[in-house]
Amino acid sequence: MGVIVITGGSRGIGASAALHIAERGMGVILTYNQNPDAAHQVVRQIEAAGGKAVALRLDVSNTSNFAAFRDAVVSALEITWGTNTLAGLVNNAGYGLFNPLESVSEEQFDGLFAVHLKGPFFLTQTLLPLLEDGASIVNLTSATTRVATSGVAPYAAFKGGLEVLTRYMAKELCERGIRANAVSPGAIRTELGGGLNDEFEAMLAGQTALGRVGEPQDVARVIAMLLSQESAWINAQTIEVAGGYII
Repeated sequence: MGVIVITGGSRGIGASAALHIAERGMGVILTYNQNPDAAHQVVRQIEAAGGKAVALRLDVSNTSNFAAFRDAVVSALEITWGTNTLAGLVNNAGYGLFNPLESVSEEQFDGLFAVHLKGPFFLTQTLLPLLEDGASIVNLTSATTRVATSGVAPYAAFKGGLEVLTRYMAKELCERGIRANAVSPGAIRTELGGGLNDEFEAMLAGQTALGRVGEPQDVARVIAMLLSQESAWINAQTIEVAGGYII
C-alpha cells in the first residue's frame, strides 16, 4: 500500500499516527529531531506488529538539510521496501509557544514560522519528485485557527497559513491526482506546549461538546484514513478533530 513519510513521528500525535498508518499495511518513514530513542521505540513497535518502519533525523526548521534528507529517504525506500516512490507525506512536526502578543520576540516568531509554514512548504516541494501520482498529503493545523485563544497568536497564524497552503497544494497538484488535506486537532493530550495540568484539562473538557480532551489516537485515526483509498474523494479540506470544541 505504499510508504508514508511523517515528520515529528517520535511522540504524541505523530507517533500514534505512525502506528495507525502501519496497522493499515503502509510502510512508515518517521522523522525525529532531538529524541532518537523515542523514534526508534516507535519503529520497534511497528516491527513487532509485523510492519516496516525507518526513523530518520530531520530538523524541519532547517531547509538547507532537505536535499540530504530526500537522499536518505531514497536510500531507505530502496533498501527497506525495494521501491523509489512515496504514497504520502504527513507534515506533522511542530511545537507550541504560549506567550501574549506583546511579549513574542522576533526570534520566537521566526522559529514558529520556520517549523509550521516554511518547513512544510519546502519539504513538500523537495519530496514532490518522490510522491507517486495519486499520493496523499496531510498537513497538521490547529483548531486555534478557528477559535482565538490568547497566547498563541503566531502559532495560530502560521497554522492558518498552512490551511491555505493545503488548498493550493490540492489545486496545483491535481493533474497528478495528488490529494492534499489538513487535519485540525483541538485540545489533545500531548506534550505540546508543556502538556496539560488537571485544571487546564478540566477547562478544555468543559468547552468540548463530548466532555473530554482528545487523545493522540483520536487524531491519528483520521490521518491514517486520509492517506488511504477510503478518502479518495476527499480533497482540499480541513477536518477539525476536536470533539466539538467551542460550538
